Amino acid sequence: MYRRITLPLVLLSTAAASHAQNAVPAPAPVQAPVAATPTVQAAPAPVVAAEWKRKQAQELLAYVEAIGEEGLDPADYNPERLRQAIDAKDERLSAVATETFLKVASDLMFGHVRGAARIDWYVEDDSWNVYDQQALLDRAVAGETVGDALRSLLPTHPQYAALKTALVKAQDEGSRGKIRTNLDRWRWLPRDLGQKYVIVNVPAYTVALVESGVTLDRRRAVAGAIKTPTPSLNATITGAIFNPWWEVPSSIAREVAGKKGYVSVKSAGGAVRYRQPPGPSNALGKVKLVMGNPHAIYLHDTNAKNLFNKQARAYSHGCIRTEDAVGFAATLLDGTEWSRDKVNETVKSGKTVQANVATPIPVYIVYFTVAGTDEGDLKRYDDMYSRDTKVLAALDDRGTALASN
Repeated sequence: MYRRITLPLVLLSTAAASHAQNAVPAPAPVQAPVAATPTVQAAPAPVVAAEWKRKQAQELLAYVEAIGEEGLDPADYNPERLRQAIDAKDERLSAVATETFLKVASDLMFGHVRGAARIDWYVEDDSWNVYDQQALLDRAVAGETVGDALRSLLPTHPQYAALKTALVKAQDEGSRGKIRTNLDRWRWLPRDLGQKYVIVNVPAYTVALVESGVTLDRRRAVAGAIKTPTPSLNATITGAIFNPWWEVPSSIAREVAGKKGYVSVKSAGGAVRYRQPPGPSNALGKVKLVMGNPHAIYLHDTNAKNLFNKQARAYSHGCIRTEDAVGFAATLLDGTEWSRDKVNETVKSGKTVQANVATPIPVYIVYFTVAGTDEGDLKRYDDMYSRDTKVLAALDDRGTALASN
């Protein structure tokens, strides 16, 4: 037996809300001709709450009370309200249990911290619409245990498990706060990063190529300076440009205006932009990865290779300078006609040439200030952009708790 209920909007549109606050505004759409017979598409019906049995509601309550294992706060899900509904044995139980279940599921799926509170985070959320929520709810009340249904939403990356182990061992609130903050960041990421992907951890100053869970290549990186921080984003690597031109961003055009080694280009409207040709002094070095994104952030080589010897490497305008970027690009081009010899010959030629990878490779630029080790200990990285305190404050915000009645 099912009962249709209207649930709070936040439970039904968390992904959309996150995108709305994080996304770069899209250009205005082109006005389309008015159709003779316009079609109106109905909005999805709200989630339908199944009749919760008392035992299932008790399983949900137990999960909420133990949710601290995930670095979340049980109080955000108002366990007392659910407990009262269980004890009352009245018709409110299904509505209260469904609302609690979806709130917990939402935070496991996307993390508790949303929107601008994520701070400079533009990685796309997974799609999880009302139909997905309905399917999860139906599974939970139709045989699968409530706990298993909820756990199916959690990140499966080994780092998430390692951080949970470290959270159990953490003795002080400072360490616990760091771990909880980074557990939530893992929940912000897509569950499937891809069989083969590149991940850049900005606080660790590292670039890594991972395939089937194994790190094939790891390089040092130079990230954005404090005044020009590197944003967190995801993109797709489709190729590499050897001996690239550098298109100077308008934000720093004044720094190069009139300097030797730059070419000015005037547009039809009279605006001037600057380009730097390939060569020993080119800021992009010998290679730039093709990974289009609205923030114009790329992985590339550099002519300032001495910076890789420093422990703290926050010096760029936002892009990720990659150690031995030519070698890293050659690794990404494995499986194509671009052998290491061909790559080296192309670089030596000085000609600007683009080589495409065999299969597009996802890349994630992320911000993790702690990592778990196999022994359950923590590896710490400097919170270079001072983001952790703000994220932790949002994680601890009780304003999102369920209503008390």
